[in-house]
Amino acid sequence: MLLTLDIGNTNMKTALFEGSEMKHYWRVSTDRNRTSDEYGMVLSNLLAHNGVERGAIDGIMISSVVPQINFTIEHMCRNYFGIEPMKIEPGVRTGINIKYENPRELGSDRIANAVAAYELYGGPCITIDFGTATSFGCISARGEFLGGAICPGLKLAADALTERTAKLPRFELVKPENVVGRNTVANMQAGIVYGYIGQVTYLVERMKRELGAPGTKVIATGGLATLVAGEAGVIDVMDGLLTLKGLAMIYEKNHNR
Repeated sequence: MLLTLDIGNTNMKTALFEGSEMKHYWRVSTDRNRTSDEYGMVLSNLLAHNGVERGAIDGIMISSVVPQINFTIEHMCRNYFGIEPMKIEPGVRTGINIKYENPRELGSDRIANAVAAYELYGGPCITIDFGTATSFGCISARGEFLGGAICPGLKLAADALTERTAKLPRFELVKPENVVGRNTVANMQAGIVYGYIGQVTYLVERMKRELGAPGTKVIATGGLATLVAGEAGVIDVMDGLLTLKGLAMIYEKNHNR
């Protein structure tokens, strides 16, 4: 069985695959202060809770955008599973031709998203990953990663608004009924959420024009995607596990080399 780890700034998403079938999925908070033993025990307990023995794991595939904990996670993989984890790095086959000026700068999560989106939904396509940051990726009809855009995530934007202003209160990140709010919290919710929806809509429409493909499919993933998807009207597919699926696909492309 394959254990996949998608390590983000806020959460670490992990899933267990048997072949191409996802058997289990979990979310764990990303904590830079945890030791390899603490992460090992957390994953061991999650596996045991679902009746899976550690010995059943014969492969581990990692994507990480948090370099500070990579050593810790790799150490955990060796100590608790006896496995040298595979990472998305130069030399790993992905099936995607990366047209970035410097491919080493491209985040491994964006590569995994591109692989899964292209294989599952075809090209051309646009991926949007709503995480701590929101990242857009454009994939051509030939499976080339052409580039994209990155902007602050919804929660990051909301936190900045309250932390950088003296009198504005903290608020729940929900979509209000109206854009014209009648109190301060409703004003903030409308500005952040509907403003973000407008931003996503514009970026997607502009990307489609630059691709010269108005029928480009848009695939969204990430924890905050549901807050934007319905209202934006430009998202065709919601796939919350896109990155993990991409990791499993990349592992299979390299496992039998």
